[in-house]
Amino acid sequence: MSIHSSLKTEGNLTTKRNVMTRTERVAALKDERRHTPKDGALGLPKTKVRE
Repeated sequence: MSIHSSLKTEGNLTTKRNVMTRTERVAALKDERRHTPKDGALGLPKTKVRE
């Protein structure tokens, strides 16, 4: 049985990401000086994805 063509991953790994991980969001907020260590990691504001 072969894999369906829509499930193949050749070349699909270079697409633009539209979601940041929590650690990336915290780093972005620290760069913008909108986050301090006492703020915690839950309930973070939305941030735009860096390109």
